[in-house]
Amino acid sequence: MRSRYAAYVTGNTEYLLATWHPRMRPESLTHEPGVKWLGLEVRRHQRTGPETAEVEFVARSRHAGRGHRLHEHSRFVREDGQWLYVDGDIL
Repeated sequence: MRSRYAAYVTGNTEYLLATWHPRMRPESLTHEPGVKWLGLEVRRHQRTGPETAEVEFVARSRHAGRGHRLHEHSRFVREDGQWLYVDGDIL
């Protein structure tokens, strides 16, 4: 989760796509210019099975002078030793 947040901060869309589960991955991502990421708070994380986990987080950003919060409950699966983002519910 933290590495994906860092990829958003740095605009590393290649890493984001590589860590997204293939069945849910979008074809492409665009980095939105002018977004300043302000912080990540991981509120809860738990293993839900041998190869699955869930993370609840809040990511804060600022764009065009306005503050934004992304509060999400995300699901991950581990395949071939790598954790992949599957999907999430906005809270």
